Amino acid sequence: MFMKNFSTKTVVAICAIGMSFSSFAGNKDRTGQSGAPEMLMNPWGRATGLFAQNTASVGGIEAMKLNIAGLAQDSTTEMGLSHGIYLTGTNISINDVAIGQKLGDIGVIGINIMSMSFGDIPVTDYFNPEGYGTYHPTFLNIELGFSKQFSTHINAGIAATYVSEQINNISATGLAFEGGIQYTTGKRDNFHFGITLRNIGTNMRFTGTGFSINGDNPQSSPTFAVTQTYPSDKFEMPTYLNIGLAYDLFLDEKHLSNKEAEPMHRLSIIGNFTSNSFNNDYLGGGLEYGFHSLFMLRAAYRWESGIGNSATSTTMYTGFAAGATVQTRIGGKGPMYSFDYSFRPTQRPANGVHMLSLRFTR
Repeated sequence: MFMKNFSTKTVVAICAIGMSFSSFAGNKDRTGQSGAPEMLMNPWGRATGLFAQNTASVGGIEAMKLNIAGLAQDSTTEMGLSHGIYLTGTNISINDVAIGQKLGDIGVIGINIMSMSFGDIPVTDYFNPEGYGTYHPTFLNIELGFSKQFSTHINAGIAATYVSEQINNISATGLAFEGGIQYTTGKRDNFHFGITLRNIGTNMRFTGTGFSINGDNPQSSPTFAVTQTYPSDKFEMPTYLNIGLAYDLFLDEKHLSNKEAEPMHRLSIIGNFTSNSFNNDYLGGGLEYGFHSLFMLRAAYRWESGIGNSATSTTMYTGFAAGATVQTRIGGKGPMYSFDYSFRPTQRPANGVHMLSLRFTR
């Protein structure tokens, strides 16, 4: 028993130290120089109600956008849809669909497809400043992940994400990788630790006919028209490290007549630190109250340098987040249907971000 516990803790420590060294190798002088910002966005209503700080306790298909280790779960199949209203009134939306499937003792495999829509944007140029027609930028991420429960205490997983960005006749593609672990212990498995390193990937570069112009060759006589192409610079993925803790308090545990019975009232306390390679680091925490796995209410705050000061803040968020979940099981042992909602207020512009999700689990 001692050797088993020692081995589990050793694996957790080695993975955590290795990931930490990889993440902190980033150069803070490059702040704001990464691309693919959608790789920092979480589309799920449950996670964003805690400002995506539940690295240690996230589970199911939501884990593919936060900590892939949490994809390992007891359910056989989970499917979900999510829609985000990004800055109300801007016509920017986030749509996501995911499915997770347990493969017996092998583990859990999942696929997540996220896209962003920016509405109709007028096409303008030097000769047509009022615009002539519209174009539709599209961002698409397709993630394939695998997670396995190695013991009753530890999950680990890896994932790869195909990234595609297209703006009219210009496009860029890339591939990003991530890995994560979760460790659970305690009398009721109520202490959680999680760490994940995300978005380590290839460089991306925009290419296409949009970088070509028609002009004259001044070195020929007579001059004739030529097509000139101006290449764009490469950019990196927004790599970051998440380290999280969570502790579940069962408020009615002392009043249970049967100590094996499931408590009805749970209060989870979470804390999280994010080390960003190209942005400010984040530090925050939150609370989630759950009633008998049927209703959940959550709130969180995420701090970063300069937040709250309009002169120094580099984020549009105020730092606060809140959300709720309502779920019910069809029949005694039927599938579980869940509805999640979250809201994060913003300061510039002050429209806020809404996330709504539907999940099906059996």
